[in-house]
Amino acid sequence: MKTLGIGLIGSGFMGRCHVNAYNSIASIFEVSSRPVLKILADATPELASQQAKALQFEQSTEDWQELVNHPEVDVVDITAPNHLHHPIAIAALNLGKPVYCEKPLACILAEAEEMANLAKAQQIPTLVGYNYLQNPLMKTAREIVQSGEIGEPISFRGVHAEDYMANPLSPYTTRLDASQGGGVLYDLGSHIISLARYIAGPIQEVLGTLTTVVPERPTNSGATREVYVDDQTHCLVRFENGCVGTLEASWMAWGRKMHLAFELTCTKGTLVFNQEQFNELRLYEAGQKTGRDGFKTLLSGPDHPHYSAFCPAPGHQLGFNELKVIELLQLIRALEEEDACWPDFTEAFEIQKVLEAVKLSSQEVRWCSPKAMTSH
Repeated sequence: MKTLGIGLIGSGFMGRCHVNAYNSIASIFEVSSRPVLKILADATPELASQQAKALQFEQSTEDWQELVNHPEVDVVDITAPNHLHHPIAIAALNLGKPVYCEKPLACILAEAEEMANLAKAQQIPTLVGYNYLQNPLMKTAREIVQSGEIGEPISFRGVHAEDYMANPLSPYTTRLDASQGGGVLYDLGSHIISLARYIAGPIQEVLGTLTTVVPERPTNSGATREVYVDDQTHCLVRFENGCVGTLEASWMAWGRKMHLAFELTCTKGTLVFNQEQFNELRLYEAGQKTGRDGFKTLLSGPDHPHYSAFCPAPGHQLGFNELKVIELLQLIRALEEEDACWPDFTEAFEIQKVLEAVKLSSQEVRWCSPKAMTSH
């Protein structure tokens, strides 16, 4: 079996999730390339060395450029802060190296566009960490919609709500830094936008409003710092296929831990999904017998894509880390030229254009089209 040298930048929660996927992939799926953890880069030499030992990388560095240029690194994996995505990805792509990058793609539209254009021009496989799209039931939901089983989409209600910033005493972090792509629109809104595009189709225009609920936050030094990004985002949306709906993102939603959810109404039925129970998809089909009509619950199982690689029996529950393994499979198979990699930088750029359209719509209080978003 061939080896695939991995260079990982960032060893926080998401970096560890990626390492778990690298360590698991060859034992779960039939792949012809086995990932090898070559080098880890992090903010300081001490942190990089400590985490490299803990995660079993061969080497460590505090210099991401050293990692990108390393001759044994075949894939550059970016789980660093958002503002570093662009320079690292561009450097890797210019060397012809595939890039696996966490979302959002970049902090500003121009950077995302450059990344997508360069990857496309050089025909280099790229992957972006919208891992909830890898849920086997999301693929089933998309198939149901695209097959016309429940008619044409007419209404989409989507939300991503959590409560990790609901407490006004929660300290200021880089999530609240506008220069690093901060705000709930980018942090959580990007996920529901990715799902909306995947399930209901491309978005034609949006009318959004961004709200800062907590105008200042305490810092670790005991001072306070003003907040200029959104705590909540609400948005009206029109899809290219005529479907209309709403999108919402909030990190102020007390009691919501991972409420990434949607309800898609079509002319002959409805789909309902909630990430907090992401092994279940609720389906309503019109025309049922009177007194017997209602939603039925589809449980994820071996008849759904990739599930059987983890478990032979239905209803046994995949988890967050399994989605990361499925996500990584997209990249490895693209490198083996067996399949296209998705979501790639091109799709992530389309999501970024929706994010920018929502932001501009809120600023100018008007409908905005993602297609009109340009860095020029």
